Order: sequence, then C-alpha cells, then structure tokens
Amino acid sequence: MTPTLVRQHLPSTGAISRADLGARARDWSEIQERMLVPLYEAVYERLEVGPATRLLGLGCGSGLALLMAASRGATVSGVESSSRERLALARERLQPEAWGTRAHVATRLVEGAPGDAADTGTPPYTVVTSFEPIGCLAGGSEGLGELLASATPLAERGAPVVLAGWGPPERCATSSVLRVATRLADPLPSAGRWRPALRDDLEVVAQRAGLRPDGSGRVACPFGYADLDSALKGLLSTGLFDAAIATTDQDQVDKEVTEALHPYRRRDGTVWMPNVFRYLIARVP
Repeated sequence: MTPTLVRQHLPSTGAISRADLGARARDWSEIQERMLVPLYEAVYERLEVGPATRLLGLGCGSGLALLMAASRGATVSGVESSSRERLALARERLQPEAWGTRAHVATRLVEGAPGDAADTGTPPYTVVTSFEPIGCLAGGSEGLGELLASATPLAERGAPVVLAGWGPPERCATSSVLRVATRLADPLPSAGRWRPALRDDLEVVAQRAGLRPDGSGRVACPFGYADLDSALKGLLSTGLFDAAIATTDQDQVDKEVTEALHPYRRRDGTVWMPNVFRYLIARVP
C-alpha cells in the first residue's frame, strides 16, 4: 500500500529500526508497489494524462506512479512526508540524468507539504493524485484532509483530484491476511489499525476537503508473488503490520502472516490474491 501510514502511530520505543525501514522501502519499491499499476494506468487513461499535464502526487512514495505519468509526457512533482526512505528511491527513479532528456528536468520531489513543491513561478497543477489507498486503517484518512487542503490551492479550477481506496472486503482476498494485523495489534488504540473498507470512504474525504465528486471506478489489482517469502516482504512493506510488530514481535507477525497466506498459495509455490481497488475523481471548486 501512501499520507498517514500506520508507522506514524508506533510507540515512542520504536519497534522498527532505521535499517529495517530502509529494507521495507526497498521491498515496497521492488515487490509491492507494482501491484497498483493497473490502478495508475486506469486513472491516467481516463484523465488522458499526457504532455499537457502538470501532475502533483501526494504521498508519492518511491515514485512508480510519477514515473508512469512522466513516461506519458507529463510534468510531475511529488511530496512525501511519511517515508524519507521511499522518497530517496523516487529520486533515484526520476532524476533527470536517468532520462537522457531535458523534458523531466522540471520534476520536483520534496519531503514535506505540497507548498514545498511549488513556488511563485510554478504553473497551476492540472491533476492531483493521492494513490495511497485509504479505507483500510482506522483514522487513516485524518491527515489526508489537511494534505488536500494545502494542495488544492495549487491546482487550477476544475482540476481533477484522484483519491484511491480498497474495495469491499468480500472482493479483496488480502483482507483476510490484513485481519492478522488487527488481532495482533491489540490492545493498541484503534488509530492506525486495519479495518474493513466502507462504501463511502473516498466521498467522505473529498467532501470534507471541499471537493466535488465527479465520477469513480473500480480496478482489479491482484497481489501476485513469486513465493511466500516475497509475499511476506511485500505485505510488511506496506506498513499495515507495524502496530502488530510493536505490540508483539517480528517473529510472531512473520509466523501468523505466513500462515494466513497459505490458502492463496498455488501448486507452483506462487501466491495469488485477487483484489479490487476503487478510485474517486473529485474536482477543485
């Protein structure tokens, strides 16, 4: 899975080391992030993202969604405040010299708020995206409203703002695995723990931010892994199990998540979990 992640709710004792966070970011970039490619593609196709697009990615993570937009000719900027490790990987992916062209020199990736990615000479953004799926963490959308409030003044009037979230639990096989996080996280407070996605999660966030809903869609995003070890690394990289690790320990979480994955293991050893994600397009007033 991007602005308020569960790791922000960890106890001050710090159950996850900086080295572990670096490894998690790499696992996200190399294993997990690609699971959302169908979502990115569907949104970019619907919005006709291309050379005329000036896109701002909120919670840009390690930058795959921005890279895909840039490959379509868009000028992209990204902000990431919850994982400097992911942001470092995004910079590796999107540094201008990696493209061999001047077209992407304008790319800006910053740690902080949306305003840090723009200045008085920056043209208004024509698309704003927040692809970090909401609707699977209790309290997970609380920081997103503030982020949207600071981003929308930087976009032109009528610009689409894209929010993404998990689909209904009955259509997301991964939900059964994520329930392990909730059970093991007790007795931590509910904020930052997994919960089933609700039907109007995205609309509620948009309306609170003063945005006007203008269409939505559902996209199949199956989670497929080469083996159980890859599946474990990919899922832990989302941050959704951090509260469980803080409450119990890494070995306990590894053991129980691996057991929960067994029903989705195929005869060839691969792991396959069908999921549906939802996106909402809202407009800047």
